[in-house]
Amino acid sequence: MEIKQIAVIHTGFKEKFGIPRQSGLVKDAQGMIEFLPQFRSKEALRGLEGYSHIWILWGFSASNKEHWAATVTPPRLGGRKRMGVFATRSPFRPNPIGMSVVKLEEIIFDENKGYLLRVSGVDMLDKTPVYDIKPYLPYADSYPQATAGFAGEVYDHHLRVVCPDELSDKLPIKIRRTVIALLEQDPRTAFIDDETRIWGLTYESYNIRFTVSGETLTVCEIERI
Repeated sequence: MEIKQIAVIHTGFKEKFGIPRQSGLVKDAQGMIEFLPQFRSKEALRGLEGYSHIWILWGFSASNKEHWAATVTPPRLGGRKRMGVFATRSPFRPNPIGMSVVKLEEIIFDENKGYLLRVSGVDMLDKTPVYDIKPYLPYADSYPQATAGFAGEVYDHHLRVVCPDELSDKLPIKIRRTVIALLEQDPRTAFIDDETRIWGLTYESYNIRFTVSGETLTVCEIERI
């Protein structure tokens, strides 16, 4: 079976480190879906404006492992405990396909790029290939009483973020809230617990450096790239 790439999504995530581990966790994280020329059809989008959310099927383009493994080490479990690959959303799968539910903010027409989809709540690297788009149906896709396995046990893990005013003022207001939300998700490598280590997260054109002590993350530097 041949899977055709239909689009590419542009996001503020220029590197894998710091990307939310699930879609929707950072609701302000923006993305723009740009269709490849052969799929820039107004008719293909007819009716899509009536949906608030959409499914995106996409490729883990930055996962370089050639072979898949039956077990993986989920970051939220400390990066040392192994779980079955089909019980996780690890990018290291037999077929490196991801899926995300995002909010459809608006459909935009550009004279050079055709119709674009502006979405929010993304968890994808910049220029990630998109393979399909489907409408999200609350009556069919939502099961409020569903159980979340081991993932549900660590869902509420957040850090308290401390960012001095002189540093937060370096960020444009429109992305300041997004950056804080990303840091609250604790982007560190799970099995490294070193309070002296300075970490770096890149979002849009800014590099944010920080340290973590206990449950508190302190921003120590923000640099424009």
